[in-house]
Amino acid sequence: MSKDQLASLQLAIMRVLWDSGEASVAEVRQVLAGTGRDLAYTTVATMLVKLEKKGQVTHRAEGKAFLYRPAVQQDSVSRSMVTDLAHRLFAGDVTLMVSHLLDGCEVGSAELARLKQLIQQREQQDRTEGPGRGSGERLA
Repeated sequence: MSKDQLASLQLAIMRVLWDSGEASVAEVRQVLAGTGRDLAYTTVATMLVKLEKKGQVTHRAEGKAFLYRPAVQQDSVSRSMVTDLAHRLFAGDVTLMVSHLLDGCEVGSAELARLKQLIQQREQQDRTEGPGRGSGERLA
């Protein structure tokens, strides 16, 4: 698992930090409990220490408490995890992955319009910058 790959609980903790900007162990624990993850204080503290060792979060002391903040951007982690999913589950075949997403998710007309716009933007980018990942090509 690369630096930007997160397990389920780690991702849940990072979401709390991305949403709040900064939080104590107790605050993270409280937010997670509100989502149905009622964890021991020590479990959350241990996960935050592990995330810090991986370079995902940093902390500062405020009184006796540590306040944690994300050290990585949510977009970077999302991109890395999606790329990993595409490689592991779809052998890098983006078309197959998107097909599964469209078949497995409720996609409204506004979302379809946005997807078309993104495809058109990528096509324009490929025309001006030269071919990158062409149609049917797998992720590198």
